[in-house]
Amino acid sequence: MERPLISHEHSLGSISDLLDLQRSPIEAMISGVTHSSKEVEQGDIFLAFPGAKTHGANFVVQAYERGARAVLTDVTGMQIIREVTSKLPVFVVENPRRAAGVLSAWFYGEPMRDMFSVGITGTNGKTTTTTLLYQIWMFAGRESGLIGTVETRIGAELLTSQRTTPESSDLQALVATMRERHIRNLSMEVSSHAISLDRIRGSHFNVVAFTNLSQDHLDFHNTMDEYFRVKADLFTYEYADLAVINIDDDHGTLLAKGLEIPLLTLSRAKSNADWRYERAFPHSLGNDVAMRGPGGILIEGLLPLHGDYNLDNALMAVALAVESGIDPVEIAAILPLLSPAQGRLEAVAVGQDFAAFVDYAHSPDAVARVLETCRGMTTGRVIAVLGCGGDRDSSKRPLMGAALANGSDVAVFTSDNPRSEGPLSILEQMIAGMSVVSPDCVIADRKSAIEYAVAQAHSGDLVVILGKGHETGQEIAGVVMPFDDRLVLARAIEGRR
Repeated sequence: MERPLISHEHSLGSISDLLDLQRSPIEAMISGVTHSSKEVEQGDIFLAFPGAKTHGANFVVQAYERGARAVLTDVTGMQIIREVTSKLPVFVVENPRRAAGVLSAWFYGEPMRDMFSVGITGTNGKTTTTTLLYQIWMFAGRESGLIGTVETRIGAELLTSQRTTPESSDLQALVATMRERHIRNLSMEVSSHAISLDRIRGSHFNVVAFTNLSQDHLDFHNTMDEYFRVKADLFTYEYADLAVINIDDDHGTLLAKGLEIPLLTLSRAKSNADWRYERAFPHSLGNDVAMRGPGGILIEGLLPLHGDYNLDNALMAVALAVESGIDPVEIAAILPLLSPAQGRLEAVAVGQDFAAFVDYAHSPDAVARVLETCRGMTTGRVIAVLGCGGDRDSSKRPLMGAALANGSDVAVFTSDNPRSEGPLSILEQMIAGMSVVSPDCVIADRKSAIEYAVAQAHSGDLVVILGKGHETGQEIAGVVMPFDDRLVLARAIEGRR
């Protein structure tokens, strides 16, 4: 976890006052906040959350030994702590995650308010949109930060991302570090899990944006209505001053109708949208575009990204950049310099006579969109490889399988991250209801599946490996083994020679 160098000390008494709790008889100065016992530093307050498998309070001894001076937890956590130690003051709240969000933002002086911050949510497009916005800012000479699924950046410094949206203590410390290093802008992905689990509680963005909504994460949210409701929670004055929403998406249209905060809309074609395309012609290098914005803004140029969904992502990034104060003329000059995020329709070229890509698509809608884009990029066949992750929303597996079969000429069904599930049972769910699937195209071993797909490719064809994108590991039975689709694909192509 990145922490600011400048000290941020607060007394236990002031923390009690913030959370409206009875003051502890023990007084001490707290110098940091963390939820990880492994990352506790001398003087921290340890956040002991209830978890899916165990309670954070079970690690309080380790936290104490590393220098924790207090604990924030719930009633269950307090009971666990009392069984092992009486040496730490314990703050007991009904919802420790929510309290931790408020505490962490306050502790570091609400750092998001000291920069132009953008939070982007939606099922698909978050990573690409946040990356494009970050690139525009950096090309425009604005030191900027990026927080997302693929990577975290403080200016040009690259950090590894552990999850799409960090836990509140990590998030606020990270943004405070950015502020300390004079970062002027922040482009950040906001996942539905982060909203639901209060990781962004206490945060406030200048703008929040909505890309789209389609089936995903129903293992966590249960229903699409609940999934949408959680996303909608971001679009309030608690979290933002302005909303930017894609109204080509049905859920986006619904969200735009009930907002309490000011709104800018965007659309590929709807004339009533604040931001729209006047021109978007496919080009061998991407799309030749003309974007129209409020007040007659016109931004024209070559956008080096393929696919309609990337037109949506780019339009949103441009709208957000203009809102942050970047001159539209400057943006027009920057457009041809933009590049997709890692693992998002990322090309793999080692001298072969067919096209090859990897993409992170792991929802039915994303698979269909990427394959549609691939279809428009080749006059040959589309050969696609896809698996579904284990221990996740199983209801989307047959939908993803159908999207793969419908969108490709050669569909290869394989494993993604099976986790604790059996790969073959996942594959059975993927191909459920299909009357004809070649046995040769159901290959549980992902490396073998990629090699099979490459072996089928002829000159002019397109091979695309879906589902893992930027990921560099594959989790099987609780063990994560090194596995990078880009490297495996490149080696399979070289092996044909």
